[in-house]
Amino acid sequence: MKKVLSTAFLSLVSFLVMAPAALANTGAADNEFTYKSAIALAAGLAIAIAAFGGSMGQGKAATAALDGIARNPGAADKIFTPMILGLALIESLVIYALVIAFVLIGKLG
Repeated sequence: MKKVLSTAFLSLVSFLVMAPAALANTGAADNEFTYKSAIALAAGLAIAIAAFGGSMGQGKAATAALDGIARNPGAADKIFTPMILGLALIESLVIYALVIAFVLIGKLG
């Protein structure tokens, strides 16, 4: 699984590095289009990566909390509150990425 993810990540990075050079032109209008498309791509990637990372983090946090509650049901109250706090902090980072994406999209207009 890690090999597949690392291969996909390297493919994406190589595409992002080579695409501007392949699409580069000397015209001013084309450079503005490339700049705007790069901002749009950055906004999309920001929210996609944040959503992926946030969902992975929330899944692991919920798994660990439920595993702890299953092993010791008496500690459910002590586990539940920190888990909810952790999930809220993870979600706030994803919302922060959404705000950044909106700011980047605002630069297009």
